[in-house]
Amino acid sequence: MRRQLPWRLAAALGAVALLPACAGPAFSELVGERYFVTRLDTYPLTISSVDGRSSTLPVQYVEAGPRQLVLQGPPGFGGVTTLRSFELKVRPCIRYYIVAVRASPLDAEFTPRVDYEQALAGCRP
Repeated sequence: MRRQLPWRLAAALGAVALLPACAGPAFSELVGERYFVTRLDTYPLTISSVDGRSSTLPVQYVEAGPRQLVLQGPPGFGGVTTLRSFELKVRPCIRYYIVAVRASPLDAEFTPRVDYEQALAGCRP
């Protein structure tokens, strides 16, 4: 025989589940991956820090506003990597795909660029 939750408890759990979607500041995501994989001059990169706070997470969750990023490019010839500073004006509820643009696959030098901006589902500013 299956036990069912009382309707009041089920309603309370449903209300608590909806709270994170409604409360708190709207956030955005920074991702160091390519959105358009057919562009041969773009490469994934690592977001080393946001506003001086370093992290090893593949996705950075940030609040809207101007953000100072430090990006580590993909390794070039001999495994050499370079760091670049990049300023980004972040809008709320947007996922930013940030890539490295290189002239040659062997070159360690790169230029950071936002590859694509995608609206986050269920996020309201």
